[in-house]
Amino acid sequence: MIDLHAHTHYSDGACSPRELLELARREGLDAVAVTDHDTLAGCDAMRSLETPQKTEVICGIEVTCALHGRPVHLLGYFLRGEPGDAFRQWLEHRHEQRRDRNRRLVRRLQALGAGVELEEVEALGRSMTGRPHFARVLIDKGYVDTYEEAFERYIGEEGLAYVPHEAPSLEEGIARVNEAGGVSSLAHPIRLGSAFDEHVLRRLADAGLRALEVFHSDHSGEESSRYLEMARRHDLAVTGGSDFHGPIKPRVRLGGQRVENWVLEELRERFG
Repeated sequence: MIDLHAHTHYSDGACSPRELLELARREGLDAVAVTDHDTLAGCDAMRSLETPQKTEVICGIEVTCALHGRPVHLLGYFLRGEPGDAFRQWLEHRHEQRRDRNRRLVRRLQALGAGVELEEVEALGRSMTGRPHFARVLIDKGYVDTYEEAFERYIGEEGLAYVPHEAPSLEEGIARVNEAGGVSSLAHPIRLGSAFDEHVLRRLADAGLRALEVFHSDHSGEESSRYLEMARRHDLAVTGGSDFHGPIKPRVRLGGQRVENWVLEELRERFG
């Protein structure tokens, strides 16, 4: 079994790369992909670790993009991501945009009476500070009791302090991942609701999308079967994983989404 969707504390996960690798070993996974949000820092840290004999580590990423004005996530696998290359420069530009958004989010929270400082949020967020880190600070300071309440009350799309994310189009994200030597895959399509259909998938395939995340913790067996059929109709490869974050998403266990080895084997056969 494999898991091609997992996060470390270099984005919004709870585990260090070492802890994630050890957990993958304990779960008996043959392969695990590090897919941190908008950063390769977790992959970089993983390269310095000794890999368990049976567990392969795949360098990946989850890029925040936009489709029809709403956030959508794009997975990328087998990225080269050498220091100073065009893909990393693009990510650095994205980081600056994110930091500007975080500054505005801090100001809105402070205007609402929540004493949150950017520095304390960034201390949690390491290379990629995002809303889950704001939620952690809000909980620690007693403004809310849970992550869910933090998003509903303050930082979610309907929250009082919400600041829209400046994201590239999904087509741009696909092009960037592909140009970096990666395999682009649309993440958890169930979250797009009515914004995702055959017409949209055809358009994305024509733009260079190479795979669809068929297996995911949010997908029922029936939904996975439907997405598998859609992927086959549009000549797309298949990816899948748990979307593991740790205690932030306690119901999602690493390796808890059944993804068989043929998924990874097919990716290699199609894309080398």
